[in-house]
Amino acid sequence: MKTGPRSKTPARRQPAAPLTQQRIVAAALDEVQAGGLAAFSTRRLGQRLGCEAMSIYHHFRSKQHLLDALVEHAIGSVEVPEPGVGAADNEARMRRCVHSYRAMARRWPALFPLVAVHRLNMPSGVRFVESILRLMNALLGDVELSARHFRTLGYYLNGACLDETAGYARGPSAAEPVDDALIERECPSLIAAAPYFKEAHWDATFELGLAALLDAGLAAARARAKSRKPARS
Repeated sequence: MKTGPRSKTPARRQPAAPLTQQRIVAAALDEVQAGGLAAFSTRRLGQRLGCEAMSIYHHFRSKQHLLDALVEHAIGSVEVPEPGVGAADNEARMRRCVHSYRAMARRWPALFPLVAVHRLNMPSGVRFVESILRLMNALLGDVELSARHFRTLGYYLNGACLDETAGYARGPSAAEPVDDALIERECPSLIAAAPYFKEAHWDATFELGLAALLDAGLAAARARAKSRKPARS
């Protein structure tokens, strides 16, 4: 006996994951990495999350608040050790901090230009700055030197990270790049140096600059401490 066609039970739709700040930040980081900061929008983010853009504003009051959260997430991944005991220990801890910051820049290269220029004038940002200054003070033992070398190290570190993530061999090129013949004819020093500009040499170059900065800071601290010692009668 023939029976009529069975009615198909409609497949149940899987409920969407609840929208949380953590989920929005994770998706926003992916969106920035995929399309860049310039193209980032809450509309595109909503498409990635499967929601309306307005739903995002229930968790972040504005796009700028969301971008601040991305910066907070990035700097929150940086390891900043507490001060140790002695110059050698604190120098090693400062190196760990610097390397962790560089790793953060490489982890989120499309976001890093925003991190590099952000004033960090939010609670987590000023605490981050405070923790690095505390470590620098422990290393150099002088408030003025610590402030100056904190800034100097920041110049170097942000510049190096920008160059490695968005600069040399990754940034925009000239409308009409020079040909190899011109370089061979007029730039022998550039030809000789070019192999050392390649990514395989970035770590060695970075360590050279970092060592120079830390050595200069420690030398200045020793000289200042010596000048403050009372002369023996």
